[in-house]
Amino acid sequence: MDLIQWFAAPLQHEFMVKAILVSALVGLVCSALSCYMTLKGWALMGDAVSHAVLPGVVIAYVLNIPFAIGAFVFGVGSVIAIGFIKSKTRVKEDTVIGLVFTGFFALGIVLISKITSTVDLSHILFGNVLGISDSDIIQTIVISVITLVTLAILRKDLVLFCFDSTHAQSIGINIVFLYYVLLSLLSLTAVAGLQTVGIILVVAMLVTPGATAYLLSDRFDHMVLIAMASGVFSSVMGTYISYHIDGSTGGCIVVLQTLLFVVAMIFAPKHGLLVRAKNS
Repeated sequence: MDLIQWFAAPLQHEFMVKAILVSALVGLVCSALSCYMTLKGWALMGDAVSHAVLPGVVIAYVLNIPFAIGAFVFGVGSVIAIGFIKSKTRVKEDTVIGLVFTGFFALGIVLISKITSTVDLSHILFGNVLGISDSDIIQTIVISVITLVTLAILRKDLVLFCFDSTHAQSIGINIVFLYYVLLSLLSLTAVAGLQTVGIILVVAMLVTPGATAYLLSDRFDHMVLIAMASGVFSSVMGTYISYHIDGSTGGCIVVLQTLLFVVAMIFAPKHGLLVRAKNS
């Protein structure tokens, strides 16, 4: 099979065209948000929120309301629970995060196992971008637009909040507002990501592109562009690869993102292992 045929074959199927476009959009949005998560050091928080939205998504399905509503409620609820437990006990934050997100995630699995559904709710765990419905595509587009527009409008404040929240507060920026804005976007983006890679792997899409770009650039604007490029590339190519090897789409996307990170880790011009070994 020549290269042109390799790229053209999946495009003969409408479901593959939809999958490629949706994966690219989700990769773009998750990558943009991942830069802020990386700068803030919120990998664990991203893990917590992305897993905590599971019961909210299942309950939203039962109530026949948009998944985003259930995810938002449980995503923000998990953060409130983390803050409450941290302030009322002597348990450290990383331990509290682990307790809360595993508890919420387990509740979601119990709900999935008990609810009789015409839809295979296990797709929430592993993603099902190849069978995505038109209504889910519209929901993904709406979430993506909300996230990208919010990040663009609040870009300067969010960058300062993520880089140095103490300084941000000292010059009059409402860091509590920014804290919940970022967590709200995280909850919404987790819903978009679950359509492509599922709840279990969505944290990779919210962390890996930003981490890869962080190794390749010291300027935040460049970091965002690099992250978005790597996110879109891995999402599109991962979908193509999954078609040709008949493998998990979400798994292929995340494996490709991880490989890009490994390449950056080794060959990054300023922070790569080869440069560090040469300079040491």
